[in-house]
Amino acid sequence: MNLAPTPPEKTRQVEKPIRQSRLTKKGRELIYRIVIYTVMTAIALVFMIPIFWMVSTALKGRWEILTWPPTLIPDIPQWQNFAEALTRYPFDRFILNTLILVAANTIGELVSVPVVAYAFARLRFPGKNPLFLLMLATMMIPSQVKMIPLFWLFSQAKMIDTYWPLILPSFFGTPFFIFLMVQYMKTLPRELDDAARIDGAGTWGILYRVILPLCIPPLTIIAVFTFLWTWNAFLDPLIYLNSFEKFPVSLGLAMFRGRFSVEWNLFMAATLITILPVLVVYFFAQNKLIGGIASVGIKG
Repeated sequence: MNLAPTPPEKTRQVEKPIRQSRLTKKGRELIYRIVIYTVMTAIALVFMIPIFWMVSTALKGRWEILTWPPTLIPDIPQWQNFAEALTRYPFDRFILNTLILVAANTIGELVSVPVVAYAFARLRFPGKNPLFLLMLATMMIPSQVKMIPLFWLFSQAKMIDTYWPLILPSFFGTPFFIFLMVQYMKTLPRELDDAARIDGAGTWGILYRVILPLCIPPLTIIAVFTFLWTWNAFLDPLIYLNSFEKFPVSLGLAMFRGRFSVEWNLFMAATLITILPVLVVYFFAQNKLIGGIASVGIKG
């Protein structure tokens, strides 16, 4: 058996193609990333065009909005449009009303959805599967079909022109959120429940001390989606609210539409102000939101 060391020349001849192949592979990966990021940046800029145009319109004077050819950068930025947009109508009151609705709906969903989902995912009771299918079937009913019955129900309860019709449904749970939470809870090991019961925990203790701390991703999704849907809700507040001082932001923006024309610069300024909370919420919740959607999608 020949145990003589390999000559340095042969070693270099063997290592040279390996290094070249590694460099070639790294070069291909670098080019691939550059192409991918370039394409993604271009697509992002295309989708950002409406935002750019909104900012441009918000900084224009009334005489610049309808000029031809249109200009993206205003000659003299009219920063006072933002202050005028906020003082034209009581937007501070509109924003406060919307925050009240957002907080109440978020609390309602976070209280009701885990309870219902825990029953469907972890407990055994007669008729569980038919009730779960019935709950899923409600997702297939268009919201327009439920408008008249719900309006009649709330009118009989003397709740028109109050926030109750906009808040109470969340305390009964949204079927989509319940389904999402059920699918996530089913992936958690049942040994956790058994261990907690051995330690003396009851059903509520298992839910709030064992299960919910492990359900942060779906709970984050529920909170963020509830915030977005409530903040942008227009039709339900339009149906149930009559008093001007109770209007949310969505109806407040509609007030900028005059009888014959719209002051687009003020309208765009007010719109930019109202979308800032949405951007802030997404900025702080994006990691948990994206990770939560991915984990629920993989596990579910």
